[in-house]
Amino acid sequence: MTMNEENQEIKQDENHLIAERRQKLKLIREKEKIAFPNDAKATATALELLTKYEQVADNDTLKNEGSFTLCGRMMAKRIMGKASFTHIQDGSGERFQLYVARDNLEEGKYAEFKGWDIGDIIEVKGYLFRTKTNELSIHAESIRLLVKSLRPLPEKFHGLTDPEKRYRQRYVDLIMNKESRDIFVKRSKIVSFIRNYFTNEGFLEVETPMMHPIPGGAAAKPFITHHNALDMDLYLRIAPELYLKRLVVGGLEKVFEINRSFRNEGIDTRHNPEFTMLEFYWAYANFKDLMAFSERLFRDLTKEILGTEYCVYQGEIIDFSKPFQKLAMKDAVKKYVPTVNLEDVAEMQNYLKSHYQIDAKETDPLKLMSMIFEEAVEKELIQPTFITDYPAVISPLSRRNDENPEFTDRFELFIAGRELSNGFSELNDAEDQAQRFKEQVKAREGGDDEAMFYDADFIRALEHAMPPTAGQGIGIDRLVMLLTDSPSIRDVLLFPQMRNENNE
Repeated sequence: MTMNEENQEIKQDENHLIAERRQKLKLIREKEKIAFPNDAKATATALELLTKYEQVADNDTLKNEGSFTLCGRMMAKRIMGKASFTHIQDGSGERFQLYVARDNLEEGKYAEFKGWDIGDIIEVKGYLFRTKTNELSIHAESIRLLVKSLRPLPEKFHGLTDPEKRYRQRYVDLIMNKESRDIFVKRSKIVSFIRNYFTNEGFLEVETPMMHPIPGGAAAKPFITHHNALDMDLYLRIAPELYLKRLVVGGLEKVFEINRSFRNEGIDTRHNPEFTMLEFYWAYANFKDLMAFSERLFRDLTKEILGTEYCVYQGEIIDFSKPFQKLAMKDAVKKYVPTVNLEDVAEMQNYLKSHYQIDAKETDPLKLMSMIFEEAVEKELIQPTFITDYPAVISPLSRRNDENPEFTDRFELFIAGRELSNGFSELNDAEDQAQRFKEQVKAREGGDDEAMFYDADFIRALEHAMPPTAGQGIGIDRLVMLLTDSPSIRDVLLFPQMRNENNE
């Protein structure tokens, strides 16, 4: 049997099961006044009961605790004549065993129960007891069907294992795979911790526009939309940076935003066109203050989420307890690519061509150095490492270094071979910023579709004077990947961007 024939057979079996379940629902509609009851109220969760009564073994003591009501999805069922066992899974993510006996239920209810299917959502009320195998269970005194499931769940022993189906049908993935559920619970805790951390540090949480008349704040290709009433094109936000810095000009000296941003770029294990980012701005601070702050944040976050000062990512132990390494970009390239002369344009072009099949037309040695860094060095930075001294030519929003204006007071934080954060002392010289925007416009006219536009209103804001400020962005998705040991960004996005299914 070919793979296509096997898939067709599976599809036919599934269609048959769906037809059977639709027929059952039809009979329920004919019999019951309300086929989908809406008055269910659980008095406990599976996790609460398992935690509270974990050490209680005496059945008389358990029964004296009174009745409990659980609501959840049937995940397993074992029919044994006049009595049966079933497991339900509720919102706590845990499963709980139910003992359902004919003689304990109203007449006809047990026969109904036997016809229910795995995946149906039910309500049960009863008292606690332990079975002969010592499993904490509910002895059902009443039970009813709340929602009929029309589609069968995946085969119980293997769950939903196809990655594409897991991403596309996340609702089934969350039902079947506890590991997936745990990732997204942990993601929520990470975001909550960060929000509280910044609030406690005196930062004000703000919201800035997601549709921009001029895209800015990053070197990226934007998505374009159109507003009919204003008859104007708008761009989905590629970064909130320029709006947040306007707020600093306005006197909000410590601001942060946990934002959704959009970039019209490729999709791979580290990139999704829609992503979550933290950006914050801190007046009267500089990039060195940000690096010290970042160390504390990452260390405290790891301790809170994992209970330790390290995490394991794809077999590597990432240690946050030690001071993070600091390397200037040029020094990092010399360390990991010592054979390339960073003053020789032709040699750097040849290196990129021979090692990475990149036909670099660029002639600026600092841009070529940064390209070599991206290709050859980033992947080597496993332990937390700040790369500093980024060339001004690739940092249009960063403050120039006082001692060497070719470079900027900027850093990127690399962990496990990938960038997690970008920060710098902000450029608050309106004339310098205007000139750099002009250079970006020239680059755009020359074919660089990721170069920035000229933002006249932002220049006007800087002309009102922005205090010395440090700003930083942290990729939330990559941070969650790190702390949940997830190899792909799709594993930490509830609904990653996917191609349409073949039949759509």
